[in-house]
Amino acid sequence: MSLSRRRVSSAALAAVPLALATTGTAQAAPGRRARTLHIAGDSTAARKYADAAPETGWGTALPFFLHRHLDVANHAVNGRSSKSFVDEGRLEAILSSARPGDLLLVQFAHNDEKATDPSRYTEPWSTYRQYLRLYVDGARARGVRPVLATAVERRRFDAGGDAVPSHGEYPAAMRALAREERVALLDVQALSLALWRELGAEETTKYFNWTPTEQDNTHFNPPGAIAVARLVARELLRTRVLAPRDVRRLDETVPESWITWPEATA
Repeated sequence: MSLSRRRVSSAALAAVPLALATTGTAQAAPGRRARTLHIAGDSTAARKYADAAPETGWGTALPFFLHRHLDVANHAVNGRSSKSFVDEGRLEAILSSARPGDLLLVQFAHNDEKATDPSRYTEPWSTYRQYLRLYVDGARARGVRPVLATAVERRRFDAGGDAVPSHGEYPAAMRALAREERVALLDVQALSLALWRELGAEETTKYFNWTPTEQDNTHFNPPGAIAVARLVARELLRTRVLAPRDVRRLDETVPESWITWPEATA
C-alpha cells in the first residue's frame, strides 16, 4: 500500500480536482513565496455548491481566520474516507501540486466507519492508521508538513441531553499515531464535542444543516462551519503549526454573509 507503488495514470490524475475550492489569493512578502495549507478530508470540510446551500464545510470558513500570506486549497470531497481518497488518486494529486514548506491537514473518520462498504471502510487500529501514514510519509517526502485532525463530532445527544461521541476508536487511533510519528495533532473531535455540550441539544440545531426539509446532524450550516473553522485555527496556533502572525479574527465575529456557494462546474 506504499504511495510510491500506487501510481496513477496522467489521465486519471487529470480527472481529479486538485482544489475543489481555493479561497483567497495569498500575498507573500517580496522575495518570499506564499505557503499553501492543503485540506484532505470528507464532506464535513468540503466546499459546497449552490445546489447544496446552506450546507457548508468548515474548510470554506477557514481562510477567514488565516492571514492573506497563507492560501487554502480545499481538496476535501464528500463521501471519502482515508482509504478511498488515496485509492482515487487524490492524495497523489495534492502531493504533485504541493511545494516544500506547504502544509497538509488531514481529517478523516466519518466514512472510514462504514463497515458495510469495503471501498471506504478502515479498521481504527490497523488499516486506518496505515492509510494515515501514507499522508504523513508522502507529505514529509516532499517537504510538506503533515497535520492530523481528529474528526469533528456529529450532533448526537443522549436521553439526558448530554452530547456524546460518535467516532468510536478512530480519534484515539489518530492520537496514538500522531504521538508515534511526532505529527502535530488538532483535537477537533474533543473540542467540537465540548462545544456541542456547552451549547446543548436545542442550540446546536442552529449550527448544523437543519432545514424545513432536512434534519442533518453531520453537516454544518454557515454558523457551524465558522465555529468549527475557528476551532481548527486555534488548534493550528496552539500546536505552533502556525504563528500568531498567521492567524486573525480568533475572537471576532465572522459574518455568515461571507459564506458563498458557487455554481457547480460541469
